[in-house]
Amino acid sequence: MARLILATAFLLSLFVTSASQAQNKKGQVKLTSETVKSKTMAYKTTPQGDLNFHVYYPSDWKATDKRPVIVFFFGGGWKNGSYEQFVPQSEYLATRGIVAISADYRISSKHKTTPDACVEDAKSAIRYVRSHCTDLGIDPNKVIASGGSAGAHIAACTALVEAFDSKDDPKLSAKPNAMVLFNPALNLTVAEGRTIKGADGKDIAQAISPTLYLDKNTPPAIIFFGTADKMISQGQEYAKKAKELGVRAELYTAADQPHGFFNRTPWCEATAEQMDRFLASLGYLSGEPTVKTKDGIALKAESK
Repeated sequence: MARLILATAFLLSLFVTSASQAQNKKGQVKLTSETVKSKTMAYKTTPQGDLNFHVYYPSDWKATDKRPVIVFFFGGGWKNGSYEQFVPQSEYLATRGIVAISADYRISSKHKTTPDACVEDAKSAIRYVRSHCTDLGIDPNKVIASGGSAGAHIAACTALVEAFDSKDDPKLSAKPNAMVLFNPALNLTVAEGRTIKGADGKDIAQAISPTLYLDKNTPPAIIFFGTADKMISQGQEYAKKAKELGVRAELYTAADQPHGFFNRTPWCEATAEQMDRFLASLGYLSGEPTVKTKDGIALKAESK
């Protein structure tokens, strides 16, 4: 019996080690050491297949809760990417009491679709969480849209772009209550000569440029960019226009960092801590962030 127990323990240790190594191979930063419960569920059926939510729950979560919820959309130029990009942030925010979701949406490499389908799916995702608030244990008035690059673009579209609306329940708003945007594309008309084709082959760059539709009712946002990112001017334009309208838009930059900087340490930790403080300022979180920025690393507040 003793030998059997030892052998079982040895096999389990191999499994744990293997799982840990596989996770490390992804190159992702761990923002929490806590074990987080998760579940995958379909939120939309499309002609190209079902789309899933990957939901991360606080440890004391109950379906009767009314918690804030954040929906992350991965980056990849509307062509590639995976929900796994925002697993670190999802797990972290779950430990802080938020229901966190990393969402699938249609992309051209897998579904042979165009960016207008991405915008439509993002709106469907926001509407889904509102329509299933009693199942998800969330407050429909505390919905946060988030993402990176193209994912941040479609997150911003849920708040500002009316075109390419989803064909879900029109009584439910697809507009989030707040946004957390990591190096988003915000004005797709600034690249001279560039066109972005929709499903009908027409240029939709103007129709899906969030900055062009900013108004005084735009939800508060925090935006992150590296100063070496050529798209930073889009964040600066957005922040300037928001300020003129009296809309809250905090722009933070990382010196000399390129596009996608937030995926890597130490900037993953730095942006997560600032995201935490932003959400706390809205009343969505309480207490100090449990993730800390490494010494000597600082985000600069360009607009606050």
